[in-house]
Amino acid sequence: MRFTRRPAQARATRLAGRLAAFVGTAAVLLTGAATPAAAHGADAPAATDYQVTVTGTVPAVDGLTVRVVEAGARLELTNHSGRPIEVLGYAGEPYLEIRPDGVYQNRRSPTAYQNETLAGDTPVPAAADPAAPPDWRRIAARPVVRWHDQRTYWLDAAPPDAVRAAPDQVHRVRDWVVPLRDGVTPVELRGTLDWIPPPDPLRWWGGTLLGAVLMLVALLATARRGPRTAQLVSAGGLAAGGATAVGYAIARAVESGTGGPLGLLSVLLDGPVWALLTGLAALAAAGYAARRRPGAELALALTGTCLAIFAGAANAAVFTRAIAPVPGPAWWPRIVVAAVLASGAAVALGAVLRLRAEPVTGPDGVGRAGGDGPGGGELARGEQRVEAER
Repeated sequence: MRFTRRPAQARATRLAGRLAAFVGTAAVLLTGAATPAAAHGADAPAATDYQVTVTGTVPAVDGLTVRVVEAGARLELTNHSGRPIEVLGYAGEPYLEIRPDGVYQNRRSPTAYQNETLAGDTPVPAAADPAAPPDWRRIAARPVVRWHDQRTYWLDAAPPDAVRAAPDQVHRVRDWVVPLRDGVTPVELRGTLDWIPPPDPLRWWGGTLLGAVLMLVALLATARRGPRTAQLVSAGGLAAGGATAVGYAIARAVESGTGGPLGLLSVLLDGPVWALLTGLAALAAAGYAARRRPGAELALALTGTCLAIFAGAANAAVFTRAIAPVPGPAWWPRIVVAAVLASGAAVALGAVLRLRAEPVTGPDGVGRAGGDGPGGGELARGEQRVEAER
């Protein structure tokens, strides 16, 4: 007797090849894009080993607050003093002026162009002259400004000599000063730059792999109770991973220092948008699978893979760097990224295995155990022998 594969099995075979090509291509793209990932203005690092700290202003200015955002990539200054506060550029020229009615930038300041990117590689036009009278342009309606400042962070790719000599120790790289001006009164914004030893990446990668294996074993164990049970459990795991990815993307946007819901949405769309979209897609796919829709296993396999790559691997720099661009201690983003990676990979692989184990269909339309699943081939051959004996 001749049996034919169900269309879902044929799709599963094609899916396995496409997923392999997709994973390989995405891995190459991620490797090639290993420069700091975007969270605002395409310049917030995915993680760093340099800790920027603001210690205060001398003299103190009532109503003036400054904090570090985006893992040290920018400073944020809020001016509620009721007076204009100026930030001076690298040549001592007027660079920014934070007034009660908003923020103004001097278009003739060379610093304005040097600070457009974290690397400071924007060409400075010939019209920029630190000795020329300021040409102020309003860039914000609120008295809050965020800017890169090369005086506060380490710009070179290679670490300092002291760090290379003892990378497992904390090092004070420098004490930094950004000059301000309160009317005619000079003010110094002071802070520190420190090297923080990175974590052991093998421990975090090993923990992630172990978590993925344990979750996959649990999914395979639930399959003994029926494919529907395994599908529901997979949907739950994918939903948890998707919600975690969305939460991490929001945490990165909050750390960027935006104000209000619209500012938060702007940074989400400008920065960790792929992690956000894959997290939302995982939630949608989990709901789709939970309702037992056609092609649910395909949806679980594809979105699980995307979740592991774009929301997990894309943020895996936290395994190798000391400071993540999110509020709070450094250990929690590592746990979050590990959970997203493990859940996405386990759900995707479990769905692919279930697809390949789906039953084959005979010419009479009756399903039989599949030839690719565990024990499926033996069962099908046994049925063939029974039919032959008859």
